[in-house]
Amino acid sequence: MDKLKVGIIGSGNIGSDLMIKLRNSESLELTTMMGIDANSRGMQHAKKLGLHTFDSGIDGLVDQPELVDVIFDATSAGAHIKNAETAKKLGKQMIDLTPAAIGPFIVPTVNAGKHLEEDNVNLITCGGQATIPVIHAIHQVAPVEYGEIVATIASESVGPGTRANIDEFTETTAKGIEQVGGAKEGKAIIILNPAEPPIIMRDTVHAIVEESALDEEKITNSILDTVNEVQSYVPGYNIRTNPVFDGNRVTVFLEIEGAGHYLPKYAGNLDIMTSAGVRVAEEFAKNRSATADNV
Repeated sequence: MDKLKVGIIGSGNIGSDLMIKLRNSESLELTTMMGIDANSRGMQHAKKLGLHTFDSGIDGLVDQPELVDVIFDATSAGAHIKNAETAKKLGKQMIDLTPAAIGPFIVPTVNAGKHLEEDNVNLITCGGQATIPVIHAIHQVAPVEYGEIVATIASESVGPGTRANIDEFTETTAKGIEQVGGAKEGKAIIILNPAEPPIIMRDTVHAIVEESALDEEKITNSILDTVNEVQSYVPGYNIRTNPVFDGNRVTVFLEIEGAGHYLPKYAGNLDIMTSAGVRVAEEFAKNRSATADNV
């Protein structure tokens, strides 16, 4: 199978971590890094790797669109609007790692196969990628009336882009809990913990389910199966204890340790986003290969 050519917009922490993960993929070929600061650490690293680099963002791709098939956007919600317009004009698929939420929400273990032909898919947020699989796992057994998640991440791992988009983070995550997780009502809370040394990402999931459908054993098994699925692309994703039941309320405690590729291991919030992005792009590659075989 020919590798799918991919490029990254945004040479910050997320974009830089993506560079390392993408170069380890068997079905994706990283060719291009697009940023706005030619002297940034990420852009300098991309040059050392021999990638095509543009310091005019996605505009640099206009004259050489053949360099990529799929673009990862690791910029900001505001910048993504323009980036998405340009990518669509160039006929390129885009995987959005910002909270812009222009395209359909996607979580690899839940609905990766449903949006393979979309121009633009959105990875929701780090909190969404960590918790929506669990909400969905519960919902598969007992309809979730209300789902609430609390994402606690190290302040040290939160860059200016995320800080400027906190409102978008909570709103987008809540929508993802409903639209992808299946909850009738969703709520998201984010806590930036300034502790030193920095803590690894921890997430708490609270779900209120239909009492008539409550089955503790089936719910527990569904959650544990989902945790194993997520671990296939995020090895540091773990459930801290078995689910806790209080009447028809289910509580799940998670922690996510990063792989330590480019970012510190405590930055599991960033690692789960880049890992999910790579998994989605690999699904795109499989789909294109299957389509080509059927032609």
